Amino acid sequence: MKLVVEKFGGSSVADRIRIEACADRIVRTRKEGNAVAAVVSAMYGETNRLIDMAHQYALEPSRREVDAMISTGEQVSSALLAITLQKKGCPARSFTGAQIAIVTEPVHGKARVSRVDVEKLEKVIADGIVPVIAGFQGIDEEGNITTLGRGGSDTTAVAIAAALRADECRIYSDVDGIFTADPNTVPDARVLDQITIEEILELAGVGAKVLQIRAVEFAYKYHVPMRVLSSFKDVPGTSITLGEDTMDMEQPLISGVAYNINEAKFTILGVPDRPGIASQVFSPIADAHINVDMIIQNIGTDNNTDLTFTIDRNEYASCGRILDDVVAQIGARGYTGSQDIAKISVVGVGMRSHTGIATKMFTTLANEGINIQMISTSEIKISVIVDEKYAKLGVRALHDAFNLSENNVPDREEAPQAVLQM
Repeated sequence: MKLVVEKFGGSSVADRIRIEACADRIVRTRKEGNAVAAVVSAMYGETNRLIDMAHQYALEPSRREVDAMISTGEQVSSALLAITLQKKGCPARSFTGAQIAIVTEPVHGKARVSRVDVEKLEKVIADGIVPVIAGFQGIDEEGNITTLGRGGSDTTAVAIAAALRADECRIYSDVDGIFTADPNTVPDARVLDQITIEEILELAGVGAKVLQIRAVEFAYKYHVPMRVLSSFKDVPGTSITLGEDTMDMEQPLISGVAYNINEAKFTILGVPDRPGIASQVFSPIADAHINVDMIIQNIGTDNNTDLTFTIDRNEYASCGRILDDVVAQIGARGYTGSQDIAKISVVGVGMRSHTGIATKMFTTLANEGINIQMISTSEIKISVIVDEKYAKLGVRALHDAFNLSENNVPDREEAPQAVLQM
């Protein structure tokens, strides 16, 4: 018997009718000869409602208490799904993150999973019962409730699948699969039949609203087969393969274009050009659990240089307060900040073996009058920072330039085999 983990997002459990549909899917999966473990998010909009309520009581409520409060959203939906399954004659039992237990580091709001104790789950599944697990939450070693950040139920599902050595982790949402771009921005974006785990890791990391990046990291590390599909339609969705050797040979050079407007930029001016200075700048930022994305350091003159980096826009105020101290400590001239930027990225394994992709990206943006402020690359990704007002225009232009729309045949032999060159 195969074991399948099925995760249902907030829109999939938004009301009684949709919870009934989720229960029907679980029952069908069992009838196909599979054991099932389910993971659920809170009902659509519930987490925001609870956060807003907390802020009505305090401008900056305790993160510990906010975690304790918002974790109840998933507890409600998991219990309701279990009740619905029981009504349909399917044995089911709901579990909180603490009851399993999903143990995390002691950080509130965006904790990382340290381990999953699956002994209880294994016994429940062996007894023919469907465990319905509240996603997005866990407990630290002291027993405090923690949450995993936005999209954290994805991470719960993949962590459970990895711990149970499941045969597949299915992520159900309100979309048909993984698109070549955000269909709200690019109406002719198409659903990909398959994508590599490396590509989805890059797309999630640059802002594509597909999966929480930590969920993909778990899948990558523990080799969890995944599929993203709709909870509203019977469509095959998108298979996330574990390596290029399992991909269709006709896979396009570029799999997707993504953008993220939740970006902010700082430039520290007149940084002393000496060994160890970067550590002095970024260590306190890391200690505050603020992730730094792109970093550019100008060539030093007169033993000074300028250092520019990007972070999540939600951390802008916190990072600014840290830089007030850092600038004074290192003897820099000051710093500037901007919150009106966006990151645009193209991702595809074809970059490893084809030239000209970077040139096409830069030329396309230039033709639209879009200035590039920063550039970052990896083996299969190119990202640029631009003014926020040009983000959607840039995404649509690049989507067209790489022939990714439903109406076009994707570029497959754009250039002879070679390494990526700028």
